Amino acid sequence: MPGGTAMIGSGSIWDALPPRRLAFPFALVTSLFFLWGFAYGLLDVLNAHFQKVLGITKLQSTGLQVAYFGIGYFFFSPIAGEVLRRKGYKFTILMGLAFYSTGAIFFWPCAKFSSNGKHSAVFGGFVVCTAVIACGLASLETAANSYITVLPGCKPEGAAFRLQFSQSFNGIASFAGPFIASKYFFQGENQNNLNNVQWVYLAVACLGVSVALLVAFVQLPEMSEAELSEQAATTATSSGHADRSTQPLYKQYRLIFGFIAQFCYVGAQVNVATFFINYVTETVHWESHIASNFLSYSLIMFTVSRFVGTAVLSKVNAELVVALWASLCALCAILAATLKAKSGLAFLMLIFFWEAPLFPCIYVISTTKMGQHTRRASAILISAVGGGAVFPPIQGAIADRYGSRRSYGLVAPAFAYVAFYGLFLWIHHGADWRREANMVDSSDISSEKDANDEKLAYEKQP
Repeated sequence: MPGGTAMIGSGSIWDALPPRRLAFPFALVTSLFFLWGFAYGLLDVLNAHFQKVLGITKLQSTGLQVAYFGIGYFFFSPIAGEVLRRKGYKFTILMGLAFYSTGAIFFWPCAKFSSNGKHSAVFGGFVVCTAVIACGLASLETAANSYITVLPGCKPEGAAFRLQFSQSFNGIASFAGPFIASKYFFQGENQNNLNNVQWVYLAVACLGVSVALLVAFVQLPEMSEAELSEQAATTATSSGHADRSTQPLYKQYRLIFGFIAQFCYVGAQVNVATFFINYVTETVHWESHIASNFLSYSLIMFTVSRFVGTAVLSKVNAELVVALWASLCALCAILAATLKAKSGLAFLMLIFFWEAPLFPCIYVISTTKMGQHTRRASAILISAVGGGAVFPPIQGAIADRYGSRRSYGLVAPAFAYVAFYGLFLWIHHGADWRREANMVDSSDISSEKDANDEKLAYEKQP
């Protein structure tokens, strides 16, 4: 490793986590990951439910994904990024919760009017509500991912570990959505109406309002752009690399190619979940409620993998994790598209396991050491979630013509690009498998006095 490094002890893993005085703000921001995980888990189930109740095609049902990922993430994330840069993390989080709760509340009248027979208008209303919710979630993701990454008082080298840990709670919420749907959307008389949808989203709205009240009364310490620039310069010096954070945003090539990688990853991830129920009902010939249960099992695997990924990232370089895990996803996608019945389903479920650590890892390796560009870089990476609006209509059209199983061949090249991106960065940065947080410059080990001075400085921030 360049720069003359010295090993530090195993306590460096704990250095990645926030100090005790920031434990509650860290936990509160981490709770936001649960909110959008739950909303995303419900989205994939509603896709299949609307096909049955409202009589729409697979391609038409992807209007939900277009609204969620296209309008909400791709178009609104840059706006949220500017709000974050000008108003700070707390204001942006409250704005996101306001959009989130408002969109959820308006699911109520849409579900009420579903019995009138005007299915196109009802579905259009759900699409609009989904877009409003997504604008809120884009704001929350832009703020929360960035905040966890550059949390005051924490080492920047532990960003991947922290974000992976927080994202693990996103996974817990994502399997709760399909589980609830299997019990209340797809069984009995509810499988042919939208009555229970309104109650679920009313509860979602109440949850959003409750979290907003907590955020409003809690102090969230922040780092200014000047402090972020100084941190990036210090980190670059200690690692022996040139500080590129002072260059214009359009010359941040790691961010640009990271945007493409995140765009491809999210598009592939969304496709894997969106057509899962269709895959199971067509290929394995099970009922929708059983397919929904297996989607929940797959998302449990996703959640377990997030925690496994947290453990792996305490020792292994995030760029290498991206390269290996994405390669396995591409292989499983090819097998799921070619094999039939339960064999294909097994490999489809394995994709959920291998893809889980990719989003936070891609985010961190693409936005780290950005200095003054950190907040805008966060917005750009979150706007890459718009890949979830582009991929589903393409796969939906393929599925309508050739079947859901063959349509999964679309996601393999997307995962392959992500693997190449991770592999290129890993080789470019020295091909060392160890986590960067395990290696620090010997001159960068602060004295106890310096650490105490830094602690006091953060505590004085408003």
